[in-house]
Amino acid sequence: MTQSKLLKDKAQPLGNYPHVKRVGDFIYVSGTSSRRPDNTHVGATQDAQGKWQLDIKLQTEAVINNIMALLSSMDAGKEDIIDITTFLIDMKDFKGYNEVYGTFFDHTGPTRTTVAVHQLPHPNLLIEIKAVAYKPV
Repeated sequence: MTQSKLLKDKAQPLGNYPHVKRVGDFIYVSGTSSRRPDNTHVGATQDAQGKWQLDIKLQTEAVINNIMALLSSMDAGKEDIIDITTFLIDMKDFKGYNEVYGTFFDHTGPTRTTVAVHQLPHPNLLIEIKAVAYKPV
């Protein structure tokens, strides 16, 4: 059984792909950011001079919460996540990301890979995460 979902109350994908897809007992969550449905980003605020202030902790929390909502749409939860891949623009943000990540998962949580990338689809993004969950049907 293959099932894909686009959630109307979430930021829409920037291309032709679903937010989340179930294939048998596995659930794949597309790369997810802190983007809101109105295309603004959690953890990105503009100061009076027009300079953007970006917060890795706020973005990380928003990304993980977005992933949880996507999994919930497939009747799954964080306990079903088996693997996470995180993309950071700069490894200087690893400490803040790791701190927030640790409020969601402990050492028994999913396997994880974190890599630095040159850029993400929007300049206000510091982080993107994709996930794989296992939830027998």
